[in-house]
Amino acid sequence: MNLRVGVCGIGQMIFFSAIVAGVYAGTGNAGKGKTLYANLCIRCHGVEGKGNGPMTFTPPVADLTAPAAQGKLDATVLKTIHDGRTNTAMGAWKFVLSEEDMRDVTAYLRQLGGEAGRGHP
Repeated sequence: MNLRVGVCGIGQMIFFSAIVAGVYAGTGNAGKGKTLYANLCIRCHGVEGKGNGPMTFTPPVADLTAPAAQGKLDATVLKTIHDGRTNTAMGAWKFVLSEEDMRDVTAYLRQLGGEAGRGHP
């Protein structure tokens, strides 16, 4: 009995810790993410997410459909959206998008890349 309670308690602590650490991204609404992407991301990442939008930068914008991008964990993608990337044109969106919005965009990015190479959670 005590062992069972202890194992359940440890499992709950690990799950809670994963959420607090941002490891578990949860599920977003890809439909809402598509709208956000069209309004905010398309200028740089392009219609298909290949980094070929009308604005160009050095270093080049990430191809969000590439295995390198699609293979990243959702938590990593969310952190990139939230904090941006140093020495690139990718700025922090934490002041513009809510956490839910970021999950929605991440869900849509997964659709852009198809099923191959998905990095969950």
